[in-house]
Amino acid sequence: MTATFDAEAIRRDFPILGKRFRGKRLAYLDNAATSQKPTAVIEALVKYYRESNSNVHRGVYALAEEAEAAYLRARKIVGAHLNVEPDEIVFVRGTTEALNLVAQSHARPNLQPGDVIVLTTMEHHANLVPWQLVAEQTEAEIKVAPIDSRGCIDRNALSALLDQKPKILSFCHVSNSLGTVNPAAEIVNEAKERGIVTVIDGAQSIPHGPVDLKALDCDFFAFSGHKAFGPMGIGVLYGKGERLASMPPYQGGGDMVDCVSFEKTTYAPPPQRFEAGTPNVAGAIGLGAALEYLSELDLEGVAVHEKALLEQATAELEAIPGLTIHGQAPEKAAVVSFTVEGIHPHDLATFLDAEGVAVRAGHHCCQPLMKHLDEPATVRASFALYNLPEEVDLLVKAVRKTIDCFR
Repeated sequence: MTATFDAEAIRRDFPILGKRFRGKRLAYLDNAATSQKPTAVIEALVKYYRESNSNVHRGVYALAEEAEAAYLRARKIVGAHLNVEPDEIVFVRGTTEALNLVAQSHARPNLQPGDVIVLTTMEHHANLVPWQLVAEQTEAEIKVAPIDSRGCIDRNALSALLDQKPKILSFCHVSNSLGTVNPAAEIVNEAKERGIVTVIDGAQSIPHGPVDLKALDCDFFAFSGHKAFGPMGIGVLYGKGERLASMPPYQGGGDMVDCVSFEKTTYAPPPQRFEAGTPNVAGAIGLGAALEYLSELDLEGVAVHEKALLEQATAELEAIPGLTIHGQAPEKAAVVSFTVEGIHPHDLATFLDAEGVAVRAGHHCCQPLMKHLDEPATVRASFALYNLPEEVDLLVKAVRKTIDCFR
């Protein structure tokens, strides 16, 4: 672990951050959509394809055994990072597939007509649409816990919903649009007291610090590798061992079986049961490399650094007349969503791009939340460990310049 956190030094680990656009240094502020990749991850992918490429689970020759060992090692790295057992880690394509897996393999067999699934207003579509599908299939009902004016879950309203003994509570650890950090441990404990199964969308929390799932004690937790400095196309579903063992497979084929005949098929134990077909071996190895990279950093220093960026951006943007920041929770990740009176978010983002600032504009896959905010879209600046105070200054300067152009 490093003694101090040096963002400039960290930037040198990320080759793409040296790229220039239109002669300008890239200010990449779209980290909630995807993170950039350190050299360690890029090299791990290249090394696998150059030296170890083979299919897993199938070969007895040396190269296949090498690939198998690397794949299993990646699972162990992820388990250790989350403080859970490797066999509780299912590799999937991303958070979306993980949540669909829970909905179809856990919820669908257990829900009855009239049963309730509780979500919150701030959920990403990935933590809404899979539940809508399973609710339609089982005649279950979705109820939504509202949020307050700060962008926090209304805990009284949530408690009232939990008192109705829903079967499932699924919520985001961190809002991708507002940056709200939800008190996950408190919410999980409240649900557990009522025997409610808890599912957490952790896509936005994993990149910003350690998550101890044993301490959190949720039933399921999902995240994507690409938001945590790993490759695209790889993600994780954590499930408690007893939950996974009780679930039927979500997809069939490949090596997720034990014995196959035309009369009957029996299935492999978890996690293999849920990894039909050829897995993303390179992606898993790359994710392992990303989490190893993170584990070697001063994560407390990262948290302090990102908080300082958030505070700087919030203060400087709030000072701009006509600009509204959406989401003022007392505990936030380094995400700032905002709108400017009289300027469509897409226009604003386009002008920012001309100044070398990369931000996201749109509904951020949170259309119900945007409806709640009474906004068609927002501009979202999201920061990571490699961002600098100068990039916040550049963002603010570019916003002011854009406003001047429109006025």
